[in-house]
Amino acid sequence: MAEKTKLSQQVKLLRKQYGLTQEDLSYKSGVGLRFVRDMEQGKKTLRMDKVNTVLALFGKELGVVEQERGGDEL
Repeated sequence: MAEKTKLSQQVKLLRKQYGLTQEDLSYKSGVGLRFVRDMEQGKKTLRMDKVNTVLALFGKELGVVEQERGGDEL
């Protein structure tokens, strides 16, 4: 089972705030229902273009963010 991620939690929160079912989100974004379910379940391998297609409905997009690192810097 996939681990919940910040992305999966955010997508589910936004979907519910807009009163959408997973089916609604799938239809409105033009991606498959399976993709929406995988995204909300935290699947580790998702196509970024499809993720951005879904996020665009909410005025959002993927971006680069700072991450805490141990001591193994480049």
